[in-house]
Amino acid sequence: MAEQRIGIYPGTFDPVTNGHIDIIRRAATLVDNLIVAVSVNAGKGPIFSVEERAALLKGEIADGRNGLSQSIDVVTFDSLLMHFAEKMGAKVIIRGLRAVSDFEYEFQMTGMNARLNPGIETVFLMASERSQFISSRFVKEIHRLGGDVSQFVSPRVIAAMKGKNGG
Repeated sequence: MAEQRIGIYPGTFDPVTNGHIDIIRRAATLVDNLIVAVSVNAGKGPIFSVEERAALLKGEIADGRNGLSQSIDVVTFDSLLMHFAEKMGAKVIIRGLRAVSDFEYEFQMTGMNARLNPGIETVFLMASERSQFISSRFVKEIHRLGGDVSQFVSPRVIAAMKGKNGG
C-alpha cells in the first residue's frame, strides 16, 4: 500500500479568511491528509488566542457550505515549522501566494526550510482571483474601524470578531 501523502498548510489565521478557505479547499485535493497548522506566533499580536483560531478553523472546515473534505485536521504548533512537519510525517508544505511581494518572503523561507530538511517540498498555490487582495491584517483593520468585512470572512468569524480589538 502506498504511503499517505501528508501536507501542512501553516499560518497564523488571525482571523481565518475566505482566501485561507480557498487555499485549504484546493490544497486538500493535492494530498491524502491535510494538516492546517495554526502557529502561536505571538509576535504578530493576534487578536485571537491560538485555541480560538483553531476552533474557528475547525468550525469553517466542518461547515458543509465550504465543501471541505474530512481529510483535514487542524493542529496548533509552537515550534520550527520543519520540526513540526517532521513530527507529523509531512512531505509537503503548502503556502498561498497573493502577490509578488509574498513571493520574495516565501522564496527566502523555502530556501531555509530546504536546507533544514531537503526531503520536504514546498508547494505554492496562487490565490484565486476573488481572494488575491484579502489579508487578515486588512480584515482586522477594516473591522476595527467599523467597516463591513462580510465579503472577506464568514459570519462565524464576524461574530467572533465582535468585541475583539475595538470591534
